[in-house]
Amino acid sequence: MVKQVLVFRPTLGDGGADRVTVTLLHHLDRTRFAPSIALVKRAGVLADEIPQDVPVIDLGASRLAAAVPSLARAIRARKPDVVVCTAGGGNVIAVAAHRLAGSQARLVLSERSSLRRHDRSGLRTAVELRLKRIAYRRADLVTAVSEGVADDLVELLGLDRARVQVVYNPMIADDLLARAAEPVAHPWFATPDPVLLAVGRLVDIKDYPAMLAALAAIRRTLAVRLAILGEGPLRGELEARARSLGLGDAVAFLGYDKNPYRYMKRARLVIQSSRAEGLPGALIQSLACGTPVVATDCDHGPREVVREGVDGYLVPVGDPHALAGRVLTLLLDSGLRARLGAAGADGARRFSVASSMQRYHAAIGGLA
Repeated sequence: MVKQVLVFRPTLGDGGADRVTVTLLHHLDRTRFAPSIALVKRAGVLADEIPQDVPVIDLGASRLAAAVPSLARAIRARKPDVVVCTAGGGNVIAVAAHRLAGSQARLVLSERSSLRRHDRSGLRTAVELRLKRIAYRRADLVTAVSEGVADDLVELLGLDRARVQVVYNPMIADDLLARAAEPVAHPWFATPDPVLLAVGRLVDIKDYPAMLAALAAIRRTLAVRLAILGEGPLRGELEARARSLGLGDAVAFLGYDKNPYRYMKRARLVIQSSRAEGLPGALIQSLACGTPVVATDCDHGPREVVREGVDGYLVPVGDPHALAGRVLTLLLDSGLRARLGAAGADGARRFSVASSMQRYHAAIGGLA
């Protein structure tokens, strides 16, 4: 019997979880599952990539917290066999709506980032943990994007490890290298001069100020430029900081791009300065493109992606000098870059869409 699966998340914006949700909708086995999606608002740059055979329910709520009644009505109306939430911030809402609807559907939640968030106040973190501790116990299964996040769920929320399943994000699709070969219009990528690349939303948790400080240090030794793919509320502030560091001509804020792989393939290195992650997709995709990475060793995902000294380097969180040092090591040694790049392309295969979807099918189908 084909199971009806209702996926819930706020919108389909430019975040990693949004992209994973779209990939999930495309690749769910239609002989086993019939997906639909409920969005708090039908909005975001990826909304037009929902497969045509997937019904979309626009809940029309003013904000996430107000979506409980409308989501409950959608659950009662559609009577799904499985409800799946792909937003860590929406999990409590999904549990509340599931209970309000009196649904007997299998409930699968997904935790996508470290539960120890350095970009949030201690009070907010304490409240969120308390709510999640109560709500998550009502789920049939909670998936975690990394082993570190799974450990958080057990340690901080007291969940039974048997009800937590690690499901890596489906990051490496069959067409990734073909998309990486597509042209790039930005002139920096048409010259032999080294360009570093960062990919991620312009938000506090990514700690772009540390990255800019590292770039300033690197440029005292080597003329290198930084391209940043991503949008977010801190763009104006970060542009101003770059200018204040004398980096106005050395940093390009390129905004969101649906095909970051072509930039990854052409960048000399990909760097990341996050204070917390779940499973950093940009690092995985960069390695798949054969481009080494230097990233902070934050909780939790980077150390499950980057093999230290094999396909990249990890540095302490909030240490621009360490970040700059590792970047310079790779920039000044083309042989080392080539070896790390080849190793990364090989190692990234473990994050293939096919491998991830096997785990998603088991989690959704009740076999995990």
